[in-house]
Amino acid sequence: MALVEDNKYAISEQDSPAAISIKNVLFATDFSAPSEAAFPYATSICRRFGATLHSAHVLSDASILLMTGGVDYVSMGTIYEDAHTEAADKLAELTASLDGIPHRNYVRQGQVWKTLAGLVEENKIDLIVVGTHGRTGLGKLLLGSVAEDILAHAPCSVLTVGPKVSGRNKLPAFHKAGRDLAPVELDLRQIVFATNFARNSALVAQTAIELAEEFRARLTLMHVMEDYTQLGTQPGPIADGVRRLRDLIPANAALQYIPETVLEFGSAAERILKIASEREADLIVIGSGSAAEIANTHLPWSTAHRVIAQAHCPVLTVHQ
Repeated sequence: MALVEDNKYAISEQDSPAAISIKNVLFATDFSAPSEAAFPYATSICRRFGATLHSAHVLSDASILLMTGGVDYVSMGTIYEDAHTEAADKLAELTASLDGIPHRNYVRQGQVWKTLAGLVEENKIDLIVVGTHGRTGLGKLLLGSVAEDILAHAPCSVLTVGPKVSGRNKLPAFHKAGRDLAPVELDLRQIVFATNFARNSALVAQTAIELAEEFRARLTLMHVMEDYTQLGTQPGPIADGVRRLRDLIPANAALQYIPETVLEFGSAAERILKIASEREADLIVIGSGSAAEIANTHLPWSTAHRVIAQAHCPVLTVHQ
């Protein structure tokens, strides 16, 4: 069940400098197939915005013990040294074909998110790019259960590439089996922004609008009402929801196409995925509250996890 309404805002067709700025991108990898699938998104974003790519792999005690089945104190140092060398070689091979993209590789030891947080701060990271595993949702991301830490605590946006990303949204690798292919370009034609009207949701909407401006993409803004049992006696929430969606779009937005507003009813995850599929979205944009706000948000982790794990396009989670 849905209520759809086109916005009547005047749309500016004038060319203007990109409002969105991305200077440093952190690609966090565990060298798995999902991580490899996310790599071309990181590189294409860097190429598009002239950003520096920071590729990182974190060696943790837990991952070493899991791989070795337990080691003694004497052999731990040797194992770490070997693991560090292997990881550094893999990163070097991964980034060897980058042409014209400034990049730095990091192999660090410690707790995964704490280590990544240090890199984010040191390098003024604007965007984190990660691949996600399907069979466990986000649980096995980066050799450990740290995905929620990234999404909850990252002070910047996080682009997740899930296992069901397919079609033209699945960017091909440009370095395969020692053969260089043409570098891929990021092409966003349809963007879906889903909001719960949480605090600072206007800032998240602004990111979606800026991306639509930059790529001259069509933009859909949507809100899902999961509890609509009282709508027969209280019709106000429908009109209010449509109004609040329209209010998120500045009158002077330099959009190529008139944005569409959609009010959906039902399961948030199901409706977001449905609209994204119907629009053949290239990107879904959602907001992320602070760790303290997670339990009370309209888009709980279960919803965010389902969207990220099942979406046929990447999902951009914007810190609110």
